[in-house]
Amino acid sequence: MRYKLLGKSGLRVSELALGTMTFGEDWGFGASRDECKKQLDSFVEHGGNLIDSAINYTNGSSEKLVGELIAGDRDRFVLATKYSLSTRPDDPNGGGNQRKNMVRSVEMSLKRLGTDHIDLYWVHFYDAFTPVEETMRGLDDLVRSGKVLYVGISDAPAWVVARANTLAELRGWTAFVGLQVKWSLLDREVERELVPMAEALDLAITPWGVLGAGMLSGKYAGGKPPEDTRRAGWNANRLTEKNYAIAAELEKVAVELGRTSSQVAIAWVRQKSRVVIPIIGARKHEQLLDNLKAADLTLSAEHMQRLDAVSAIELGFPHDFLASDSIRNIAYGATYGRVDDHRRR
Repeated sequence: MRYKLLGKSGLRVSELALGTMTFGEDWGFGASRDECKKQLDSFVEHGGNLIDSAINYTNGSSEKLVGELIAGDRDRFVLATKYSLSTRPDDPNGGGNQRKNMVRSVEMSLKRLGTDHIDLYWVHFYDAFTPVEETMRGLDDLVRSGKVLYVGISDAPAWVVARANTLAELRGWTAFVGLQVKWSLLDREVERELVPMAEALDLAITPWGVLGAGMLSGKYAGGKPPEDTRRAGWNANRLTEKNYAIAAELEKVAVELGRTSSQVAIAWVRQKSRVVIPIIGARKHEQLLDNLKAADLTLSAEHMQRLDAVSAIELGFPHDFLASDSIRNIAYGATYGRVDDHRRR
């Protein structure tokens, strides 16, 4: 595995991250401790060092298992976890991005993880109740205290992230270096605002859900979900004609390359922007091994174009408006196609 700089920082992270939402069986699914150890060992053998968890994953078992499994070589890993989601449903301050929950959460995570610092601390979601100034200053205090080294944000509007980092830069606070979003061939809405914003601000993107909750794993190419998925009451909103077409085209590309659909789906999202570090997680060791093989797969321009075309979305206003020939002619005259812009990808 190769390594990437985490956004506007000098931190080196593996090009794939190990997601640990399946570490622990508290939610009625997931992996046992022995299975988690196999996954972590294989991840390390392939050169992986970025581990992603959260305070609420499997009711805290994820952080505990991660802490136990890396205890013998803690400094080798870039340890990431998240706060924001409620861990005390009846307490109005049991979740959110305000200082009270932030301080309580970081202390709880440090204890579970068995460490004195968190390498990358994520804001897990946008909290509309908490001023962004309070969150950014609180995170800066955690960095200055040494309990946190870098910060990132997940599941938030682009304007919130941009405003937060602008405030941090103007006031000398710690800024976000990473953005975590839902991004796959089935979920391309982030390409409207979030991805361009991340590229402009030099934020590393760590996509989750890159296999579309399993629909991009190859199980759906035949036109219907597998029996175990139907029994589990899987989200029927996914079972659309367009999504089946995406899964079918993905399978065609995979066959042509002698790869699995999962590997191609991960490779596609990796190639969509400059610094993309997909989060891969699995319930079974063999699934993780298959996903890890995506690290050495580069899709051709033709394969990327085919997958882009079948999964395309409308960008909407103002993107489609500004990209129209009529508006470009009004704005740039006859010179638009003759300008070489080194800043655009």
